[in-house]
Amino acid sequence: MSASLSRPRVGVWLIGARGSVATTVVTGCAAVAAGLHPPTGMVTEAPAFTDSGLPALTDLVFGGHDTLDCPLPKRAETLTAGGVLPPGVATAVTAELAAADREIRPGGPTAGDTRTEAELVTAFTDDLRDFLHRHELERAVVVNVASTEPASQGSGAPLPASTLYALAALRAGCPYVNFTPSEGMHHPVAAREAEDSGLPHAGRDGKTGQTLLRAVLGPMFAQRALRVRAWSGTNLLGGGDGAALADPAAAAAKNAGKERVLADTLGTVPEGQVHIDDVPALGDWKTAWDHIAFDGFLGTRMILQTTWQGCDSALAAPLVLDLARLTARAHQAGLSGPLGALGFYFKDPVGNGPSGLSEQYEELIRFGRGLGPGDPEGRGTRPVRDTEESGGAL
Repeated sequence: MSASLSRPRVGVWLIGARGSVATTVVTGCAAVAAGLHPPTGMVTEAPAFTDSGLPALTDLVFGGHDTLDCPLPKRAETLTAGGVLPPGVATAVTAELAAADREIRPGGPTAGDTRTEAELVTAFTDDLRDFLHRHELERAVVVNVASTEPASQGSGAPLPASTLYALAALRAGCPYVNFTPSEGMHHPVAAREAEDSGLPHAGRDGKTGQTLLRAVLGPMFAQRALRVRAWSGTNLLGGGDGAALADPAAAAAKNAGKERVLADTLGTVPEGQVHIDDVPALGDWKTAWDHIAFDGFLGTRMILQTTWQGCDSALAAPLVLDLARLTARAHQAGLSGPLGALGFYFKDPVGNGPSGLSEQYEELIRFGRGLGPGDPEGRGTRPVRDTEESGGAL
């Protein structure tokens, strides 16, 4: 496990804390920390990050918000039955799951909720501050792993729930990571407050499967001077994501990040669309198929097809742990603003950075090495200030 410069306890506050991804995060962290499984998929456990000063997995304390009331141990049983979690692991870490479940607070807004947006943000902020205080945490990172929201309806529309949570994170002095395509801190109201907060933030939309492959193949076509004429895709998935993305507005928000990867790596957006189909029988498993039509020398027409079959929760969980550790360490090091070097993890990353996966990986490694003793590379110009009493109108 990566060495730490010190052993402060760090909070990880999950939005959507009883969902499949969050349950897999908590279960996986406990299992790896106990030596029950290797840290497969966790980039931060590679030797390059040994001296980065990241918090140890044993020092992470979990909590969060959710509108669901299914306890985490029960949720883990369901994921085990569906093959997402290996047999016996959830039982072995029941105490850790129960401890995290006790720290989950009611989210919102829910049907019939009469609280104003300001009252919701205040309630969420108070939950975070209470979490920090009771556990004597040095800091906590808020990570949004909730279901995808429909795209914003524009000015005058109610603030999306993801933005209410982002505002609460800022006002509690917590760094924020958006692992979803939802608006979150991209909303102008939150973006303005984020700029003034001096807090680091990262996102958005975790790159776990189809788009991960696109970030590899797009640069390949560009570097070999092969002209891509059309790039179409289909996603078949079930579970909560499948149900949420059955909403065309939510699917549009999801597909925007997939298109950005192609635009950035190819320099243009080829013909074709991504279709997302809800197949409840698939549960947490997903099949993603891409059909790529391209021209070779003398206009010879060729085709590449790819099929990706995977479990979204198992793909996402190690990345969430990576992001929580890296963002916590960036906060400790005094970095502020968008963490562009974490673009390796996202479809639609904040800040500036390369688009190809290989170049993003190299930048991530440089960032991790810079987090070690001494001044980290890319340190922000503004120090992190205490935002506990900061507020302001929505």
